Amino acid sequence: MTKAEKFAFVQDALRKKFPSPKTELRYETPFQLLIATVLAAQCADKRVNMVTPALFKDYPDARAMSQLSVEELKEKIKSINFFNNKAKHIAELCKRLVEKHGGEVPQTLEELTALPGVGRKTAHVVMSNAFGKPVLAVDTHVFRVANRLGLARADNVLETEKQLMKWLKPEQVGDFHHYLILHGRYTCKARTPDCHACELTKVCSFYKRAKKKSPKR
Repeated sequence: MTKAEKFAFVQDALRKKFPSPKTELRYETPFQLLIATVLAAQCADKRVNMVTPALFKDYPDARAMSQLSVEELKEKIKSINFFNNKAKHIAELCKRLVEKHGGEVPQTLEELTALPGVGRKTAHVVMSNAFGKPVLAVDTHVFRVANRLGLARADNVLETEKQLMKWLKPEQVGDFHHYLILHGRYTCKARTPDCHACELTKVCSFYKRAKKKSPKR
């Protein structure tokens, strides 16, 4: 099977499994998605979704949230992993949005990554989901699944992104990102992948290696 055929197989299988893929973070505006994504770093989306409804109800945009002190923010997000640093980043991020961008979320990688607490992955999540840009956010799920399947052979997220993008059309990128995240979250788990329930074992390099290592009966 060629690499192009493998990509097509994976996309077809996961399209059937996840016909309407989207982020599981809850948001209504680009600003809210940006804040939720910053909070979701090294933290489960479910936990973030428990915190953001009340936060966004009272502070729905950058101007409103910029009025909060770091200590006030800490109190509101204290159940989130690394809330101390995230509160500092969000407080500065909101002020920067108001001062430099009129309270609006910018749409370019350069402008987004210039904001406190915003790296390439977070920027790409916002660009893809909020603005429909053909960019690929490689988180731990995408990195793990892509390399296990053999769609990429890389030891870092940036190289994984580059290798995947070579085989994806612009209109495929957004859904493909969600396919790999959802498959990694619910089937191809980090510690105990559910290979017995996986639709992709036919093309999975990880599964083939595991079968070779398993003792014959």
